[in-house]
Amino acid sequence: MRSLTRTSLMAAAVLASACGPTKEAAKTADTTAAVAPTPPPPPRAIVTVLYLWPKDTAKFEKYYPTHLKIVGDHQQEIGFTKAELTKFSSSLQGTKAEYYRQAELYFPSLDALKAGIATAGFKAVGDDFKNFVAPDGLIAMIGEETGAASDTPCPALATVIYGTPTDAAAFEQYYPKHLQIVGTEQAAVGFVRADLTKFISNLDGTPPAVYRQAELCFPSMQALTTGVGSAAFGRIGNDFGNFVTGGLRGLIGVQQ
Repeated sequence: MRSLTRTSLMAAAVLASACGPTKEAAKTADTTAAVAPTPPPPPRAIVTVLYLWPKDTAKFEKYYPTHLKIVGDHQQEIGFTKAELTKFSSSLQGTKAEYYRQAELYFPSLDALKAGIATAGFKAVGDDFKNFVAPDGLIAMIGEETGAASDTPCPALATVIYGTPTDAAAFEQYYPKHLQIVGTEQAAVGFVRADLTKFISNLDGTPPAVYRQAELCFPSMQALTTGVGSAAFGRIGNDFGNFVTGGLRGLIGVQQ
């Protein structure tokens, strides 16, 4: 009887081992599953509005706070998480800037942006343009961030807007090399943040008016002036000829 009992117990142990993991093994498996890497978040999406120079800048500036209040009142409904407003002061060469202002509304994803621009609140924002902007006085586009997201303050910035290249594939193949040069020269130039945007379309769904945008943020206008006058910034500029075929616009501005 004892022999039979021992044999039965041994058989049961073997059977249990064969049928499934022990509690300790299951615990280990659960822990492994719990630390599995989560997928990265989607890139932030941006509605970018480039304002052309108004005929009457004083009239524009007088009304603009009213427009911004309308934007702010509808923020929750539209779903954007951040708004950045830039007023351009000159081109990088010191001449008059081609664009007057820029407004950027940031969304957590392209899907969130698409939902936001379909709201009544976004329509109310768009309907207000007629009160201070000429019918052909702005360019509105949809884009996505293609660099690391950052919310480091950006009081002064150098903006490069790329026109549509003759060969987009060739541009994209070379662009990482250009960005490597930019990164190498960061300390010497003195910028603290770089924002990269690739435009997908105009807001109305037509092909985008421009191709890409790069913004280098500086801690002050004095730091920007020093940085864009440096030999390091010159080396960045000298690389444009290796991949830019659709033209570009270089602008200096301040965020407000």
